Amino acid sequence: MTNETTYAVTVPVDRSTLWKSKRPLLGRLDMELTERCNNNCIHCCINQPADDLAVKSRELSTAEIKNILTEAASLGCLTVRFTGGEPLLRDDFSDLYLFARKLGLKVLLFTNATLITSELADLFARIPPLEKIEITVYGMRQESYEAVTRTPGSFYAAWHGLNLLLDRKVPFVVKSALLPQNEAKMTEFEAWADTVPWMDKSPSYSMFFDFRCRRDSEDKNRLIRRLRLSPEEGLRVLTRDHAKYRKEMQEFCTKFTRPPGDRLFSCGAGMGGGCVDAYGIFHLCMQLRHPDTVYNLRKGSIKDAMTVFFTRIRALKAENTDYLDRCARCFLKGLCEQCPAKSWMEHGTLDTPVEYLCAIAHAQARYLGLLEEDENAWDVRDWKGRIRMLRSL
Repeated sequence: MTNETTYAVTVPVDRSTLWKSKRPLLGRLDMELTERCNNNCIHCCINQPADDLAVKSRELSTAEIKNILTEAASLGCLTVRFTGGEPLLRDDFSDLYLFARKLGLKVLLFTNATLITSELADLFARIPPLEKIEITVYGMRQESYEAVTRTPGSFYAAWHGLNLLLDRKVPFVVKSALLPQNEAKMTEFEAWADTVPWMDKSPSYSMFFDFRCRRDSEDKNRLIRRLRLSPEEGLRVLTRDHAKYRKEMQEFCTKFTRPPGDRLFSCGAGMGGGCVDAYGIFHLCMQLRHPDTVYNLRKGSIKDAMTVFFTRIRALKAENTDYLDRCARCFLKGLCEQCPAKSWMEHGTLDTPVEYLCAIAHAQARYLGLLEEDENAWDVRDWKGRIRMLRSL
């Protein structure tokens, strides 16, 4: 029996289709509202100038973005991530935000906080995004902060935005990038981050920086290469709390380390989600921009991309002999970030091993005792035994 009121119909749980439905075709959606950014960060893999009118003219219109959001919601999407570039550069951001929330979508906003105004902070307080805003903070001092952003005034603008959110109790978390310009202030940043009410763990850091996934500037890639921490330097950061790191890696390696075989996609890219760039191109993930793996939503639909196109791309297998001899046999897949997107950014292919990522994974494995000093992971046959040994320590 159902109990009807003016506002709702109460149905027993065991008769509701809500709990019996299959996983939605699209559970989450990333949307790069613009590639433009008002900062010019030295390590950034995407940013275009904020005032680039040619770039702006190619961006999806308000109506086009709303159509994409509407289809996403109809396919069961629960969360949309608005990112960029700097998404708050869009003149229609408030309109798009409200539209997404009215569709019932949770909104996850990635921002540098420099463009947060009193009006926007009031909007977030009045109509919460339902996901914590994620803010990248580049330092605690103007000199070090703006050495990263290369944008005068960005330090005070960012902290003004942060304080607006704090004043209105809008939940957010902070993260950073570990760079020579701000590394000395790491402890100070973490101490401040610990005072943010919604931080339930230490802030995360980017430090093994990606090349530009549009493959649009070798000069910028050379700068990014110089900023990358060495595997040994990165390991020192990761293992600052030895006991915590080892415990996390024991659990992580048990679940995720194993040889991937010749399948290119052993991650979740294109499964239950995807990324729409500023021009309506749908990608399996934010970083993979290989022309053979992208889908134009201005000529098709999310449903077609998810059910037909992405399914075909995910079935691709590696052909590169170096990959087959090494990566396909390597049980460090969970520790190593080798994937088609990384190969694309580094080499312009889908299956070329990235030596930098290989070195990072091997450094961690040796620290954990999974490998001997001169041993390569792809030569290990009893890799399950190595994992069991790690768990027992």
